[in-house]
Amino acid sequence: MSLPPGFLDELRNRTSLSQVVGRKVLWDNRKSNQGKGDLWAPCPFHHEKTASFHVDDRKGYYYCFGCHAKGDAISFVRETENVSFIEAIEILAQEAGMEVPKQDPRAQEKADRRTLLSEVMEQAVGFFRLQLKTGAGAEARAYLARRGLDEAALERWEIGFAPPGWENLRQALTGRGVEVDLLLGAGLVRASDKGRAPYDVFRNRIMFPIRDGRGRAIAFGGRAMDPNDNAKYLNSPETELFDKSRNLFNLKPAREAAGRGQRLIVAEGYMDVIALSEAGFTASVAPLGTAVTEPQLQQMWRVSNEPVIALDGDKAGLNAAYRVIDLALPLLEAGKGLRFAIMPEGKDPDDLLRAEGPEALAKVLEGALPMVQLLWRQETDGLVLDSPERRAALDKALRSRIGKIQDPTLRHHYGEALKELRYHAFRPARPPRPDRPFRGGGRFQQQAPAVPTPGAKASLLASGGEEGERRLRQEVILAAILSAPEIAEDFEGQLEDMACADGELAALRDAILRGLGDSDGMLDVVEAALGPEALENLRSGRHVAVVPCIRAPGNAELARLTVAEELAKLAAQDGWQLELKEAQEDLEARADEALTWRLAEAARVRAQAGRRRDEDDAEYDIGPNGAPIDREERSAFDSLLSQIRFDKSRK
Repeated sequence: MSLPPGFLDELRNRTSLSQVVGRKVLWDNRKSNQGKGDLWAPCPFHHEKTASFHVDDRKGYYYCFGCHAKGDAISFVRETENVSFIEAIEILAQEAGMEVPKQDPRAQEKADRRTLLSEVMEQAVGFFRLQLKTGAGAEARAYLARRGLDEAALERWEIGFAPPGWENLRQALTGRGVEVDLLLGAGLVRASDKGRAPYDVFRNRIMFPIRDGRGRAIAFGGRAMDPNDNAKYLNSPETELFDKSRNLFNLKPAREAAGRGQRLIVAEGYMDVIALSEAGFTASVAPLGTAVTEPQLQQMWRVSNEPVIALDGDKAGLNAAYRVIDLALPLLEAGKGLRFAIMPEGKDPDDLLRAEGPEALAKVLEGALPMVQLLWRQETDGLVLDSPERRAALDKALRSRIGKIQDPTLRHHYGEALKELRYHAFRPARPPRPDRPFRGGGRFQQQAPAVPTPGAKASLLASGGEEGERRLRQEVILAAILSAPEIAEDFEGQLEDMACADGELAALRDAILRGLGDSDGMLDVVEAALGPEALENLRSGRHVAVVPCIRAPGNAELARLTVAEELAKLAAQDGWQLELKEAQEDLEARADEALTWRLAEAARVRAQAGRRRDEDDAEYDIGPNGAPIDREERSAFDSLLSQIRFDKSRK
């Protein structure tokens, strides 16, 4: 089956290789750098204990240094699922939300035509570069020199010149045997509406080749040399090769530089990107004459988790930033964000570099604002918020904006960050106390840290915060299961649903799930995945070592009770957190007795869920079935039984 041109490129662009491979391997967290898309694991194609299987998520390729297996997401699915090429494409397309096109009998013909168009574009690159070196290109060379580009830079960027005249390129390429139809298809010439021969699209312009993510020439951008020209910058029209909404200028070199650790910078135009790259900021890209689009934003995130949008420091630059925010909010995910570097007013990155040098630009980039701060600025800029009604209107607008964020956890954190910004904006000014000199800083720096009272809890659960408490409970659950592996199948569903924020705990949970059905070999599976040190570290934790089933391994009933109890407490914790969150949100809108009761109930359930046996004043006995029995309650019950006369006859 032949596929339409461009379909496989789009499928690969939408597919995260690390997610595809991650379903089959356990990443070596010590060797991997997920932020850079550099991931290592034991190879799924041959047996090994060391992590020699490498995934480059940005380039979309894998390679094993042991067995030399290599390929992309399609080949990985083919090998691991034992399916055909088309079946692998159908699997990945479904996950990417794409529909596999029906068989196109002309697909090969279209692919061949795209190849011819690419060859024509390369010939055009050579023609324009040659023209820059002629007498006709003297003025263009002088302009580029004034912009700080020497001969070597012109060669690196393949910059050329389209001379004045209506048929220079057409005559040159048709003289080499190129058909006019291909020149039209490549967007290099345009048909005349006066019945004349097609004429050159680019005339008297400095030419910048535009290449796709694989380095193929697909279009041109041209800067006018005539100041009276209607369009200062002109891009190629959209063609079979070029879709300006789905491409970025300098994408391939920027992706490679980002893979070496540079931050991805998104500038406004070609000259900004060239200036940034020449100054050492080589991971720089630019949209192609339009505002940033969704496909371009997704491309940026495949290169870097947090691109920096570098914009001019004027009103137009800010408005462009606000448009990016509007686009990005519904697309945000945990770990995928944006920062905004606002240049000094009246300057673009190229201006700043020429005036003050790379150090000044680096300082601006270091101070790039997270998107939530620019969102606050967008909603508050120019407003006078001096009344409850105006502040309420702001709150409503902010709730509406962050309501577009799909990820509930991320939406919550955005809400918290905006509350903090709101607090600092609206809090009343407090004069410094005469007996205590002001020390500057924020509200947390104006007083000495509180000293814990002697009665404060010293338990690990109390000191770790909510996430710390969750992690410690999960460690107890997993350690208890490993103390009696035969009980693991009883909790299979709960283990699959147990979300572990800690990567090592998630790997341990997955290893236990893989070992289900083989209780005798489960420890071997876990040790092979994580190493014996991981198990020893888990069991030696103070909060784990004191658990009775850990101290007496092999007691399945005691381990089962421990796991069930800790899972119930996790469920209770989830419940009170949800109740508290909903009640607090309602509290912002209204206050009544029902809400007060909900908050009190949430606090009560929280205290009950966090209560541990070693923090309890009660003493316990273990019943015949292994269940804990409150000794005081048992004594009271025995006393009550002793007062009942079972031999007394009824009247």
